[in-house]
Amino acid sequence: MRKSTALLFGYNDYTLEIVKNISLYYENIKIFRLDEGSDKNIQNSKYEILRFDLSDDWDELKGSVNIDECTAFCVLEDTAENIFLTISLREAFRELSIVALAEDKESSDKLSLAGASRVIPTIQTTANMIVEMLEKPIITQVLHNILYEKSDLKIAQIRVDNAHRFEGAYPYDIDWGAEYNVLVLSVLREDLETEFIYSSKAKHHQIKEGDVFVVVGYEKDLGEFERIMGSRYD
Repeated sequence: MRKSTALLFGYNDYTLEIVKNISLYYENIKIFRLDEGSDKNIQNSKYEILRFDLSDDWDELKGSVNIDECTAFCVLEDTAENIFLTISLREAFRELSIVALAEDKESSDKLSLAGASRVIPTIQTTANMIVEMLEKPIITQVLHNILYEKSDLKIAQIRVDNAHRFEGAYPYDIDWGAEYNVLVLSVLREDLETEFIYSSKAKHHQIKEGDVFVVVGYEKDLGEFERIMGSRYD
């Protein structure tokens, strides 16, 4: 069942990626812009784009949508502004589902304290992963549930510090589910290049020290995988 409305506060590259990923799940999508900024893609947008101010009392929003059927996405690029926005929305709407972007663990903790229902990372690997998986509906649905809805599954970034375990293997060749009870989605190389593990590109790169896996799994399994692999960046 689709929810009624997605409210995205902030207009930037992350906004556009999130819109692509949630468009099948919401009947309406409203994008709120904080400042004048650039009008890139605005003429071609099929979604309603409105202005808002951090001092808004949200009375106009209350009158235009059914808040009980909405999900708010706080995607402002300035961390302090995103935290303030989250506090403001939570104060005005106690039951509103709020998804907020965080650039690091510290801002993630602050956003949770500010009232965010769910916090997701603004790492490039997440954006790339969404783009590459859009053509696979079943995976897109799983990803949507992990990122934007309540789910026992989690996404983590885990660094490979024990590459000798793989003896020159390729990520594509390993049955991660059978051997480790997790799903490896993509690999972030030391040169910051991201590879979806089922792409042809990834098939030609062996697992190396310093690689960072983007992994889906249950908390207990991710903890065990972290122990086996090395450091965790979630």
